[in-house]
Amino acid sequence: MSLRIALAAAAVLAFSAPAFAQDAPTADPAVAAAAQAEAAFEAKAQAFQQAMVAMQGEMQTALTAAGADQARANADMDAIAARYQPQAEAFANELDAFITSQLPVMPPEGQAQMAQMGPMLRGQIMGAPATIKAGLLQAAAAGAAAPAPQ
Repeated sequence: MSLRIALAAAAVLAFSAPAFAQDAPTADPAVAAAAQAEAAFEAKAQAFQQAMVAMQGEMQTALTAAGADQARANADMDAIAARYQPQAEAFANELDAFITSQLPVMPPEGQAQMAQMGPMLRGQIMGAPATIKAGLLQAAAAGAAAPAPQ
């Protein structure tokens, strides 16, 4: 899942890139502010990705420690997801702020794309802890259902 978040953040950055390719003067304050916002957002995206990787590791450890006790695995993973959910919410808010900062320097077609993609990306970010949990549970179930090698 963390790869999906990184790709989503990359998509936001890619859609903002055409704004910087325009022949606007480099002294344009809006372009300079957008470039600063992009750099700040990229750093926040990397930090969020690292947090989700850490969460995934914690969940994997909890899942392994729970063994066959599915109720314990779910409870432990829910507690981990709850600890990381505020980071997902904060990053989703950062995404909103980043998109807002980029809109003034984007061409109209870029603005339209951001208007469509923003809510979708926000939903993916907000759902990242639950999605990672579901993926780990699914992988564990598939592993348990696989026949033993002979």
